[in-house]
Amino acid sequence: MRPLVGLLALGLSLPAQPAFALSRIKDLASVEGVRSNQLLGYGIVVGLNGTGDTLNNTPFTKQSLQAMLERLGVNTRGANMRTANVAAVMVTANLPPFATQGTRLDVTVSAMGDSKSLQGGTLLVTPLLGADGEVYAVSQGPVAISGFSAEGEASKITRGVPTVGRIANGGVVEREIDFALNKLSTLRLSLRNPDLTTARRVAAAINDFIGGDSAEPTDPSTVVLQIPPRFKGNMIKLLTDIEQLRVEPDQGARVVIDERSGVIVMGKDVRVSTVAVAQGNLTVTISEQPQVSQPEPFSRGGQTVVVPRTSVKVDTEGGNKLALVKESVTLAELVDGLNALGIGPRDLISILQAIKSAGALQAEIEVM
Repeated sequence: MRPLVGLLALGLSLPAQPAFALSRIKDLASVEGVRSNQLLGYGIVVGLNGTGDTLNNTPFTKQSLQAMLERLGVNTRGANMRTANVAAVMVTANLPPFATQGTRLDVTVSAMGDSKSLQGGTLLVTPLLGADGEVYAVSQGPVAISGFSAEGEASKITRGVPTVGRIANGGVVEREIDFALNKLSTLRLSLRNPDLTTARRVAAAINDFIGGDSAEPTDPSTVVLQIPPRFKGNMIKLLTDIEQLRVEPDQGARVVIDERSGVIVMGKDVRVSTVAVAQGNLTVTISEQPQVSQPEPFSRGGQTVVVPRTSVKVDTEGGNKLALVKESVTLAELVDGLNALGIGPRDLISILQAIKSAGALQAEIEVM
């Protein structure tokens, strides 16, 4: 391979790079039906070092402990239980698509009662249910937490959240979810960011690869693909080839504003017409500088008192004038024009909303 300097010396030019970014269909869309499912279970964590639930305050923990002991042949009905080493928890996990029996899952354990920490605890066998009420996995194992809590007689320190833990590979899949991907005759691709132009470009890229008109966009978020006869029963090969196709995603002009943090995000297609903007704030500054007044030497009946001294300053920013924001063609020109106003993000939010109301901002404003 010739070095770059040698190519330039020979008068050869490098191939021009596209001005836009191409993305894989794999990153723009997902296959309908290939999805994870949420699992939920109720269990008990034991082995806590006195940081568990208070049984008198959490009756569900006491009832669960008694029911578990009865299944093991221990009768505790009517007994006064005062253990603080047990905590009732909710166990959650995600069942990945095409998970087979015996597949290991990571589970999250969250305290339900007044437990102070799950450190050192062990989750007992807990069935994990799906939305249909069926058991799809079973979890058990030692709980690992990232936070901790320590306290003494007059001080307490807490880092992180000690009442939420995780068990790596703590769940085992017991039931599979049937989904015959290879037997489908029609495939639906769901765009993660719905857009008519992007859906059309995805369908065009697939048709150019396969040949014919097998793919067709039905709405801004869905592209329907009719499986060609040569790919019948070989859906994996078709999907792996389609995922690597690259298209240019399109997006609508949008300005996203988070008023709480003052964050402003603008898309590359945001445009503004020529508009004049004036901005001014009324700032009132009040400062207190109290002074101590002492009596004269050898005076009788004199007292030392604090005399208040208040300074009030009003700034109307009278020097601010109209600033012209010229019509922009690119996002960089728009940013330069707004920066020329010399204002902060908080004031810029109000200005953008005012420009939109004036009809000079060709973009949608979304306030988070």
